[in-house]
Amino acid sequence: MLSFLQRKYTNLVSDTSFSEILTGTVWALSARLLATGMGLVFSVMVVRFYGAEAMGIVAIIYSFFTLASILTVLGTDTSILRLIPEHLTKYSPFSAFKVYRKTQYMIMGVSLVTGTIFFFSAEFISTYVFSKPHLTFYFALSSVFILFHSMMKLNTEAVRGLRLIKAFSLMLALPQCLNLIFLTLISLVQPTPNAPVYSVLGGFALTGIAGWIIMEYALKKRIKANDSVLPVSSCNILSISLPMLLSAAMTFIISETGILMLGMFRSEEEVGYYAIAIKLASLPAFVLQAINSMAGPKFSELFHSDKIEELFHVAHKSAKLIFFTSVPILIGLVALGNPILRIIFGTGFATAYMALILLAVGQFVNAISGSSGMFLNMTGNQNVLRNIMTLAAVINLSLNFLLIPNFGINGAAFSAMISLCLWNLTTVVYIKIKFGKTTGYVPIFKKASQQINKLNINEK
Repeated sequence: MLSFLQRKYTNLVSDTSFSEILTGTVWALSARLLATGMGLVFSVMVVRFYGAEAMGIVAIIYSFFTLASILTVLGTDTSILRLIPEHLTKYSPFSAFKVYRKTQYMIMGVSLVTGTIFFFSAEFISTYVFSKPHLTFYFALSSVFILFHSMMKLNTEAVRGLRLIKAFSLMLALPQCLNLIFLTLISLVQPTPNAPVYSVLGGFALTGIAGWIIMEYALKKRIKANDSVLPVSSCNILSISLPMLLSAAMTFIISETGILMLGMFRSEEEVGYYAIAIKLASLPAFVLQAINSMAGPKFSELFHSDKIEELFHVAHKSAKLIFFTSVPILIGLVALGNPILRIIFGTGFATAYMALILLAVGQFVNAISGSSGMFLNMTGNQNVLRNIMTLAAVINLSLNFLLIPNFGINGAAFSAMISLCLWNLTTVVYIKIKFGKTTGYVPIFKKASQQINKLNINEK
């Protein structure tokens, strides 16, 4: 067994095309593990000391920020991941810096306007959208921090585009670590029911500032006097970003509509139950996210260098790594989910076990599909991904509207599972049709395909 693992490790490390992704993945995965651990401790503290209702409010605020950032970042957090490697490869660091700076100013302006609108609309949102007037203060306060959250998202992806592995890992772990630190300090020094929300806002603010400092230093250090620059207008940036914006909006609908509609139709307590189910079911997803963190820029580089064979070689190895690291976690969640919910979060959270199972099924399909969405975005097929995500989002929205009023968190989980399976499988099929190869990995199907190929060869 040990020799088998050693051979697998040597095989991965010796692959020069994949070793960079593997190294980056180890760092990103470590950061996500730390962030996930800190996030779970934060959730346990909120539930134990402030109640399930407080957890529900935090979940609604997170969804609010996710929605706001879609409107303010405009898809540039994905396009910057493609544009920075492209300009570094074809032009110069100064050209990449100009793209980053123009994007940064554009997002800051939009964030300030959006934050102002949400601030003055806080009472309307809480009263007429959520039917919970007591949330007005939280929405108004959160609106002030929209700028910081937008900068956090943009700078995190910009750092990733520069392949600053350690800095990117820091950006991944920092928000959750700061949340826990702030919650602990506030609870000890000046306890208040609003401590969980204050902690989240403080984490966003400091991470956004840290990302800005890192990008300024990293890019300016690389600039040379004779750097060539390709001028890129805001319209050019938006022409690439807007399809990605729509994909991000559809992703938001798929991932966050359940929480928002539960907030509209059910109690904050039930929202809190569902938020914990999502956190647990999403544990395998951080493996996919960690690999995508490094695979995205590599996909862009190989595609724009016309190295298609090498591109699929890297995509296949990424999918294989995702499968073997994600599936054991999913099996553990299905087997031990009920006692985990009861012992760690409280007996009331056992209500979320069926929702956890449904969400885990969706995450399994997500795992076997590999980095299909990232692949489409980095290879100029962002419009196709947008269309697929739109279809999945419409189905998700419809199912949530029909199921949540009667079935609560189980209805939300079923809707999320169906839409997650739909968009993942559709992207894999599209890639297979267009390129003749797939980004997914399922060992059983692979072995069956190999046997069929052998039979065909023997017949010939």
